[in-house]
Amino acid sequence: MRVLSAMQPSGQLHLGNYFGSMKPNLELSKEADESIFFVVDLHALTTVHDPDLLRTSRQEAMHDYIASGFDPEKTIMFFQSYVPEHTELMWILSTLAPVGMMERAVSYKDKVDRGLDATLGLFAYPALMAADILLYEVDVVPVGKDQKQHVEMTRDLATKFNNAFGETFTLPEPLIREEVAVVPGTDGQKMSKSYGNTIPLFGDEKGIKKAIMSIETDSKGASDPKDPETCSVYQIHKLLLSESDAKALADEYRNGMSYGDAKIQLFEAYMDYFGAMRERRASISEKEVISVMEEGAIKASAIAKATMERVRTATGLR
Repeated sequence: MRVLSAMQPSGQLHLGNYFGSMKPNLELSKEADESIFFVVDLHALTTVHDPDLLRTSRQEAMHDYIASGFDPEKTIMFFQSYVPEHTELMWILSTLAPVGMMERAVSYKDKVDRGLDATLGLFAYPALMAADILLYEVDVVPVGKDQKQHVEMTRDLATKFNNAFGETFTLPEPLIREEVAVVPGTDGQKMSKSYGNTIPLFGDEKGIKKAIMSIETDSKGASDPKDPETCSVYQIHKLLLSESDAKALADEYRNGMSYGDAKIQLFEAYMDYFGAMRERRASISEKEVISVMEEGAIKASAIAKATMERVRTATGLR
């Protein structure tokens, strides 16, 4: 089984990224026969127009993923733009993509509603994502419920291509992770960079502590019983604990633990949980990350070129 996952570089990774995407993708990569992971820097151009920021963000993102446990010996890791076949296949697929299908893309409508310019790149985003997937003949694409539509559109475009030019692509299956945690941010909403409510994975210790101590709570007194199920401090903390330890902590809340003490405990657990990962990140040089990217791009290109030879032959371009 070959699986594929990717992420868009858009700033410092946080706790929500880790439990919502990094950790489940890492676990899946260990089960797969072959795993592919890449940073979608071409997609990022729909929102990032600062070249220095883009270069830094994609480098930092890959650094974070290697530190989190992705093994370059077992996972092909690279930057999307290092493999030009992505954009070639995207164009070919776009010649088959009905405008109505693209207009129904939820991500496009959501981003425009949030104030992003309605550019052609943003509109064609699903075609590039389809190329990202079909280029590597993957069996499984792990996604959250909000991204299921992209895999469905990929399957639709692959079917249209196969009907027009003969059987060329296998249809990927979405793996919907029902159990993936929705991590609350410091303001109680879903943790997201766009809300400014994150706790960074690899930020400095002082910044992490400041973020944790700023988590919003209700007005209950220090010794009043607290409801762990409605408390963001507890909901974050339990992600770092075993089931039995989380149950014991919940009892402490009900018995009147103060929010101040709860936040201190969370900070200590946070630093313990991510301590080894943070040390590993500090030991990885920029030169090592670049080497991983270049070697990964060579491996990815070999798969992509083989796919494109079949596509070019099928369409009459070869």
